Amino acid sequence: MSKDRRTFLKTSALLSASILIPDFLKAFGSFTDPKDYRGKRLVVVQLSGGNDGLNCVIPYRNDLYFEARPGIALKEKNRIALTDEVALNANLLELADLYNAGYLSIINNVGYPNPNRSHFRSTDIWQSASHENEFLSTGWVGRFLDANCEKHAVKPHQAIELDDTLSLALKGEKVKGLAFHDPKILELAAKNRILEQIVRGQFHHDDAHVANFLHKSLRDTLQSADYVYGQSKRYKSQQNYPDTDFSQRMKNMAELICSGCETQIYYISLPGFDTHVGQLGAHGRVLRTFSKTMKSFCDDLKLNNQLDNTVILAFSEFGRRVKQNASKGTDHGTANNVYVIHGMLKKPGIYNEMPNLKDLDAGDLKFTVDFRQVYATLIENVLNGDASSILGEKFDTLKFL
Repeated sequence: MSKDRRTFLKTSALLSASILIPDFLKAFGSFTDPKDYRGKRLVVVQLSGGNDGLNCVIPYRNDLYFEARPGIALKEKNRIALTDEVALNANLLELADLYNAGYLSIINNVGYPNPNRSHFRSTDIWQSASHENEFLSTGWVGRFLDANCEKHAVKPHQAIELDDTLSLALKGEKVKGLAFHDPKILELAAKNRILEQIVRGQFHHDDAHVANFLHKSLRDTLQSADYVYGQSKRYKSQQNYPDTDFSQRMKNMAELICSGCETQIYYISLPGFDTHVGQLGAHGRVLRTFSKTMKSFCDDLKLNNQLDNTVILAFSEFGRRVKQNASKGTDHGTANNVYVIHGMLKKPGIYNEMPNLKDLDAGDLKFTVDFRQVYATLIENVLNGDASSILGEKFDTLKFL
């Protein structure tokens, strides 16, 4: 392998694959005189690993809950009552504040027919919005980008994932989202001398295919990196976020939103929800991170008048079994609750009925809301898209927006 080729491979590895791949980037020029984005935004938070929704939104008057979970059912001191029947896990204290302020809607029993208990497969189903027996190579956000790329000047950063790699959800056939962990790191990678030489046509490479590919894509990619980094410097948050990687990425997201960045969709994941053993401690810690971060994030948005035009969806690929296992944990289940946070919800609070613990499917919760109904609602009411064409069929929308 030549020295130039080794240098190229080492340098290009600094950039996310989602930055280097999309051919659609060549259609965009420089981003001069950017105007603050004032439309609606969607933030998607994936609680990766299968969150135990039954120990988050607790039917504390239901004896069946305590019978199924003698070692992990939450006692009065470990929960926060929302209604006469329903409580939140005490580690979700800040989420309870959002609930009491009218900014949180909890949708119960969300799932899909014939649920899959594999993390990877169920994540693919949620991210692609496919049926359980259907395998798609595009995600529901990616197909939204595809649908708009010819009508509108879809920019590389219209959909951003605050992570090192791009999820299936943001991959379309024509358009892909932009993935990076931190705007400053993105800019440092983009300013690499070798990449700048390639963009200016000063780098000569024996492999013509590689050179042609780079010349077609890198110029506009680096312009996009410059734009995002420039926007990230316009607003610096003064909110107190937890000292975790997830929280700092959410802080970066808040700074981009409050700066007026031309990004309509943000995506991020929080791992740690696969609680097979000793669930109470591990689950409590990750819930505290989630709850405290969401409160800081919403405070940031509210301070900058952005909470009313930002909708936050938090979901997990599946819930957990109703009965605890022998290791004081829970195993992979099916239906779950999702959280919608917004400054102007039409139906805040407990959106629908709690899980029926008397009527289970082989020990699992039965779904009553298809997750694609949630997506259809967001596509129609936040993104102004055609949900039927993006999801491949019509799903009834819900009334939380």
